[in-house]
Amino acid sequence: MATTAADPLALERQVCFALAVASRTVIAAYRPVLEPYRLTHPQYLVMLALWQHEPLSIRRLAELLSLEPATVSPLVKRLEAIGYVSRTRSREDERSLDVALTSTGRALRSKATTIPGTMMKRLGITPDELTELHRAMSTLIAAAKKATAAG
Repeated sequence: MATTAADPLALERQVCFALAVASRTVIAAYRPVLEPYRLTHPQYLVMLALWQHEPLSIRRLAELLSLEPATVSPLVKRLEAIGYVSRTRSREDERSLDVALTSTGRALRSKATTIPGTMMKRLGITPDELTELHRAMSTLIAAAKKATAAG
């Protein structure tokens, strides 16, 4: 059996494994930070998109989050149930739902501004390290999208 350093199939050497573990553990670290806001991590991502771009159609929201509309719809329904967003039929296309923040959802933004700093402290990461990590992840995402599109 090859040593880990020389084995191209060693679990510890796999980018896909590191990404999967990083995703699960970082999202778990968000849980107690988001709980007071009554948000799950996926709901937080929806709120971030809406705070930046509202109103949005379900389809556009899904595009921004790199998710399927069928995945976004239940998230939006739960956010509507807790009073953060409203859904209305689009005037241009009745098949489309538009999502907008309620006054409660808008007010939540000012409270949520502490979340990024809190997470940097929880993770023990500096703003410069976070910027570098984001740059590397964005490069990786773009490469993976290109490879996927190429087949």
